[in-house]
Amino acid sequence: MNPITVIYFASLVLAGQDTTAPDHWDKAVFVLTAFVASTSWQLLLAGGGAVLGRVLTGPLGRLFTSLVSSAVIIGIAAHLLISQS
Repeated sequence: MNPITVIYFASLVLAGQDTTAPDHWDKAVFVLTAFVASTSWQLLLAGGGAVLGRVLTGPLGRLFTSLVSSAVIIGIAAHLLISQS
């Protein structure tokens, strides 16, 4: 949960001076939805990171990352050898 985002949106709503001023319920709903959006984004990042970490630390994940890193290193070495000619 990102309290800075909620504080930012709350101050944005409460300080807003528009020609059609929204009532207090509209402001409260806006702040609540900003909080829910921030919370859902943080949960998505944390959950995605946990799943990705679990996948990459398993046996197949380690094999995949080692093969990809080896391919990248070989590609960089080939590029360096070709560019020297």
